[in-house]
Amino acid sequence: MPNEDIADKLRSIGVCISREALLALTTHAITARLSPVQAFEELVVLARRERDQRNLAARAKAATLGTFKPLDQFDWNHPREIPREQIEQHTALGFVTQGHNLLIRGPSGVGKTMLAQNFGMLALEHGYTVRFTTLSAAMADLLKQESSPALERRLRKYTAPSLLILDEVGYLPCSRQSADLLYNIITRRHESRSVILTTNLSFKQWNTVFPGAACVAALIDRFIQHCHVIDIDGDSWRQKDSLALAERSGRTPQDVPAPVEAPSKPSKKR
Repeated sequence: MPNEDIADKLRSIGVCISREALLALTTHAITARLSPVQAFEELVVLARRERDQRNLAARAKAATLGTFKPLDQFDWNHPREIPREQIEQHTALGFVTQGHNLLIRGPSGVGKTMLAQNFGMLALEHGYTVRFTTLSAAMADLLKQESSPALERRLRKYTAPSLLILDEVGYLPCSRQSADLLYNIITRRHESRSVILTTNLSFKQWNTVFPGAACVAALIDRFIQHCHVIDIDGDSWRQKDSLALAERSGRTPQDVPAPVEAPSKPSKKR
């Protein structure tokens, strides 16, 4: 029986392995002269691997991680300052195991979101539950709930996961009600489930994000009690790509918009 027919018949009885992978396996089994038992062992390994990959992809989609470059493609030489050793230590996810928080801080375009997404994927690979969202999207989602029971149910979306990632804190102003909701989330997760925040602001500038909110100081105090801070400084990746594109297309650097000046480097408060 041709290999193609074997692959098609296996898939027709519910073997959830891609046709290409089955063809490669049958070819290997023939050329390596595997015994029936060895061939079935290889089939089981392949089926388990593909099942795990599908499950991980489904969980990443449910976590709304989005698309991103893996950490092994990160250009560590681009930022002027980046604590590479500290970041690599955190990939062991000790902070998630301990229920600690992580703050990734720096100007726009230095890879804060990409790092946060990579931590999220690593957590999924280790069996943790994850939720990724921007702060503004999370607050909009909560504020549109029309009753207290509905709000309480929706809050579980942000309080239940093992790791919650809130991206872009400080890019858009939030209302006092949003500040209260964020404080509620941080308080419920305190010392039990981890939060990663990415921001371009120092803690003393958070009042500009939540103008008039009385809970900002308490929110920060609760968040930083068990918090690891990653400070990054550098020029925007997007600005770098824009300049490279301008050079290839014959435009002058003056044609490329200048990057927005980053805030002064915050003190490393822990």
